[in-house]
Amino acid sequence: MSRAVVPGTFDPITRGHIDIITRAAQLFDEVIVGVAESAGKGPKGPLFSHDERVALARESLADLGNVSVMPFSELLVRFARSVGADTVVKGLRAITDFEYEFQMAALNYQIDQEIETVFIMSAPGNMYLSSSVVREIARFGGDTSPFVTPCVDRALKGKFDA
Repeated sequence: MSRAVVPGTFDPITRGHIDIITRAAQLFDEVIVGVAESAGKGPKGPLFSHDERVALARESLADLGNVSVMPFSELLVRFARSVGADTVVKGLRAITDFEYEFQMAALNYQIDQEIETVFIMSAPGNMYLSSSVVREIARFGGDTSPFVTPCVDRALKGKFDA
């Protein structure tokens, strides 16, 4: 049985993330979406708490039968090993993503040579989409519904309409 981890901060999970996860679910018997704590990310940390990001990912991915969502706050390769995965799947949008992810894959390989990294290119319609762009649209009262699931759209409104 093949098992892969798709890691990320998912602050929030977007339709771009869901596309990569859905495509990974077609390639592997089981996919574990690892929601990283990422407390130090950005000047103020993530918009959504770790628990909120896990809950939003679970609700957004509920229709994918071979996908589960788990929180993690350790080295990615250690998390992958702890859940029995031997593959990490990363989505790539642009060359800047590749440069960063290439470095991370090389470092992960140095830590654990038995964990393979597989890259999936974003669908052309999602190449511009990122969590930070979605947060910015929401912050200024824009419509985020084309970019996220309904539960995430509601959660974003709850953060910025208060």
